[in-house]
Amino acid sequence: MEEGMTRGARVLIYSHDTFGLGHLRRCRTIAHWLVEQNKDMSVIILTGSPIIGSFNFRARVDFVRIPGVIKLRSGDYTSLSLLIDTEETLALRASIIKHTAEIFDPDIFIVDKEPLGLRGEVTETLEMLKARGTHLVLGLRDIMDEPAALVPEWQRKNVLPSLRDLYDQIWVYGLPQICDPLEGIDLPKSVRRKMVYTGYLHRSLPQGPEKPTPLHKIAAPYLLVTTGGGGDGEDVVDWVLRAYENDKRLPYPALLVLGPFMHSDRQAEFLARAAQLDKVEAITFDAQMEHLMSRAIGVVAMGGYNTFCEIVSFDKPALIIPRTRPRMEQYLRAAKAEELGLAAMLEDDGVRDWRRMATALRQLPQQSQPSEVVVPGLLDGLNNVNRLVQQALERGRRPASLRLAQRKR
Repeated sequence: MEEGMTRGARVLIYSHDTFGLGHLRRCRTIAHWLVEQNKDMSVIILTGSPIIGSFNFRARVDFVRIPGVIKLRSGDYTSLSLLIDTEETLALRASIIKHTAEIFDPDIFIVDKEPLGLRGEVTETLEMLKARGTHLVLGLRDIMDEPAALVPEWQRKNVLPSLRDLYDQIWVYGLPQICDPLEGIDLPKSVRRKMVYTGYLHRSLPQGPEKPTPLHKIAAPYLLVTTGGGGDGEDVVDWVLRAYENDKRLPYPALLVLGPFMHSDRQAEFLARAAQLDKVEAITFDAQMEHLMSRAIGVVAMGGYNTFCEIVSFDKPALIIPRTRPRMEQYLRAAKAEELGLAAMLEDDGVRDWRRMATALRQLPQQSQPSEVVVPGLLDGLNNVNRLVQQALERGRRPASLRLAQRKR
């Protein structure tokens, strides 16, 4: 540190991202809010996402890209880009994570979703930072999976000791009246007492000038069709396209955002089909999805956590078509949203009759807006996260001499 420079607060966020956009976008949202509210704070995000460089970051937010891995159908992992074996990749990831934490020396370490990281890769880092007095937080989305699947998964990973002995708090980015993400897990009371429900993470338009993706055939208002990263969204896109191909009288145009992780062959197929339709435009990716959603008259989505937050934040009528494999997370969220009146759900029956979709698309703009349903604290997540960060910093301030001594150990 340069002479005379005071040490500001530091937050390190770990996102195990191997595929998709969900974890990265959630971590980025939290990081941006924290630096906006705290002028002396710096945040680093650790992630394996291959497209993190496509996003803009505010001042005092940066990222460390660790080698990417991808999960195979067998459940095993393999290196995403490097010609090295899985164990070497995981060892490299763990080493980068630990050394980053060692030098950055965060006041708070937030681990997203996976308590021990991918294949336990943050365990040593957690133990090291615990010894230094760093405030350790596990951040969980509102719904993890159905208990029948989550319980054996966490038992296999031997997660409970870390929740009991390492973590200081467990932040749930949701509300208890909507879901308890750890339902069905036999947790000791000491762990339950660590759980704090923050509410959902409010989304807003990005700061700075918009860099709009040019639309050549359609204009707002349109129906926005988004499948997040797109790796498992092919059926939804195909279903919407068949509705427009067979019903030329659908009243509103559609903007399809296919997602950067959709298989290139299917991307090409969908782009070609959309090119034949006057009322449909398709793009592969936009790093400023918030702008696209703000101009939509309705949203068709799969119901991942970030998309749900955006739907509620921008107050858009929504049709959610959740996946049910490999997790029931999206289905459980969509079912609860429909029960509360926050969105409509359309279940994929495997047949995907275009008439069902066309009817749903017609009805979508006439649905109630989420704001018509009063759910106290629904979008208070970012404010509550900042409050929790402030409390942790006040409790855990370490004198500079102590921090230096701990680093030298």
